Amino acid sequence: MKFLKSTCILFLLLVISMTGNAQTADEILDNYYEAIGGRDAWSKVDGFKYSAKVNQGGMEIPVEMVQTKSGEGYMRISFQGLTIMQGVFDGETLWNTNFQTMKAEKATSEQIANHKLSTNDFPDALLNYKENKYQIELIGKETFDGTEAFKIKLTKEPMMVDGKKVDDVDFYFFETESFAMIGSESEMVEGEMKGGISQTKFSDYQEVDGLMIPFSISDGVKDGPTQPIVIETIELNPKMDKSLLVFPDDAATKTAPKGEPGKGGDK
Repeated sequence: MKFLKSTCILFLLLVISMTGNAQTADEILDNYYEAIGGRDAWSKVDGFKYSAKVNQGGMEIPVEMVQTKSGEGYMRISFQGLTIMQGVFDGETLWNTNFQTMKAEKATSEQIANHKLSTNDFPDALLNYKENKYQIELIGKETFDGTEAFKIKLTKEPMMVDGKKVDDVDFYFFETESFAMIGSESEMVEGEMKGGISQTKFSDYQEVDGLMIPFSISDGVKDGPTQPIVIETIELNPKMDKSLLVFPDDAATKTAPKGEPGKGGDK
């Protein structure tokens, strides 16, 4: 009887220990935001300006991207003296440069509606998930890119695809020791890659005005080819030239002046 009693006590202590060490999704997010600068500091950010380079076939291509809390922003790609604009949004109009015709094209009303939904996710979809009435769930632990990580599921407001509502779900991976976000995954719901898993990897966290931000991003398809992006500089709360957001009247991409940052010259 004494042996049985001792065994029960040991079992209860083990259960209590396991329960005490268990993590909830909110606790993981609390640790993550504490590690990267704190929720208060992140909530005060109104915008980001990224200067980066993408290696394509041995050629380094400069990329500049601006994201703002209002949703206004753009991606500007410099390639062989041309300025290619992508994801340009002025608050109402969304447009891109067609890579085949090299002319600017406006997005559909459905694409604009989905883009406006995504503006709720600034500076990221997890920071204000409760206010946006998103749902999170801790799936458990999983190996991501060779590292043990907590896997969290985020269910956002449905998006529209071909006139139908489609679930908008992302999965995030946090390293179990440091709580750093090391990756994310989501199912592609439209286009030629529909049904595939989009995967992004984050590394090389560096401090920018008190915030820890990844400077190395690898974007691609799970178990498939990826596109490394090396960020050179990040500016918080930048002043944006809103003339860049205006849909060009001639619907043509202009040649970039030589030597000007982000327009064909070196940064």
